Amino acid sequence: MLLTEQEIKALTDKILSMTSAEDATASVNSNKQSHLRVAGNNVLTSGTREGRSASVTVWIGGKRGAANTNDLDDESLKAMVEQAEKIARNAPPDREYVPSLGKQAYKPTAGYVEATANLSLTDRAKQIGAVLTECEKNNVIGAGFHSASAQSGGNATKNGNFDFERTTGVGLSVTARTPDGTSSGYFLRSHHDIAKLDTMRIARESIRKALEGKNARAIEPGLYTVILEPQAVADLLGNLAGGFNARNAEEGRGVYSAPGGKTKLGQQVFDEKVTIISDPWNPELPGSQSVGGGGGGFGGGGGFGGGGGGGGLPAQKIVLVENGVLKSLTYNRFWAKQKGVEPTPGPVNTIFQTSGPTATLEEMIKSTERGILVSRFWYIRATDPRTASSTGLTRDGVWWIENGKIAYPLKNFRFNQSVVKMLAPGNVLMVGKPERVGSSEGGGGSLLPALKLKEFNFTSQSEAV
Repeated sequence: MLLTEQEIKALTDKILSMTSAEDATASVNSNKQSHLRVAGNNVLTSGTREGRSASVTVWIGGKRGAANTNDLDDESLKAMVEQAEKIARNAPPDREYVPSLGKQAYKPTAGYVEATANLSLTDRAKQIGAVLTECEKNNVIGAGFHSASAQSGGNATKNGNFDFERTTGVGLSVTARTPDGTSSGYFLRSHHDIAKLDTMRIARESIRKALEGKNARAIEPGLYTVILEPQAVADLLGNLAGGFNARNAEEGRGVYSAPGGKTKLGQQVFDEKVTIISDPWNPELPGSQSVGGGGGGFGGGGGFGGGGGGGGLPAQKIVLVENGVLKSLTYNRFWAKQKGVEPTPGPVNTIFQTSGPTATLEEMIKSTERGILVSRFWYIRATDPRTASSTGLTRDGVWWIENGKIAYPLKNFRFNQSVVKMLAPGNVLMVGKPERVGSSEGGGGSLLPALKLKEFNFTSQSEAV
């Protein structure tokens, strides 16, 4: 059972009362996770687990120490605090320390759904049974993973702030493969509301891709016009909003850096069809009500926070790119203080949209004389944060388009591609309607469209299915 707001508040207050440090923050979290895994058209495993944890960060004489525990009894919490204080006394000075926040006012988001938190195991078994029946009916071998999670957590500071939030999530991925192993299809979707997870759509799409991918042909790599399905866009751009890190840009380490310690703020960096925002209250993609610290997505750094507000600032809607123009870079509390600006209350999610007309996938295909349709990418690795470049492979469905129709399936490619060049002015030909989709390599969901791009760089062939 998840901890309530009152229980978490009592625990964080208790943790903070145990330390004599000049400043401190305390966090308590509880979670519940449930899964069902299938392979070879059979159920393999299912299970549920629950967990609770606490953490504390203290500053003593400007030095920082942190510790955590998964036991919430008084003795364990006291030991955790003592360990953090011991680490702080022996640590070097924290050169980026800013005082913990005082009391903040948060506007809740709608990211928690009771039916997701307490999903019916019987209903899930029936849904997955229907998926496996569909696989058998179409003579493909199905594998998949259904997972659901619920979390409640709170953060408190010694300066009087407290932030509590509950979230849920559910997702299903299905891979369908022909019996001879020469073709496969994949489809993944997730949501915070289990009622909006269409499990049969996921099954049918993965099966269709496997059946339509038979007898794939090889063509030479090179620059091609491409149509990327939303899943492929998510695999490349799912963490796009996390890349607008002001510090990386101002220190010359990011994709938005300009000569002389300047940035590209206010410049046209993407095609005019590209608008990127973060909106905590979007009903299809609720974000967190508060902003944590973090690194910089493809701009450098790492964590999703994008160097954002840091330390529980109330989240706000942010326009990062508008009609291709860079409108915002994100400042965490430390870097904002260094630069004499306000910290950024976000981003907390990624929403890619366009102010112009949208097109369906079918319309994109019909408008293409010669090009390639890509279902998804995988095994993606960053190669140069300064150009937002990465390399990876196509997988589970690639097709050649000719004279406005899908002509035949293709074997897989390796790509090397800069996101900035991919979304550059003139390279984005058509944009679809955004839909909720998550990266097939993990991470949260985003609202992303299908894209038709003038050029995309495939560098070599791949024999992998």
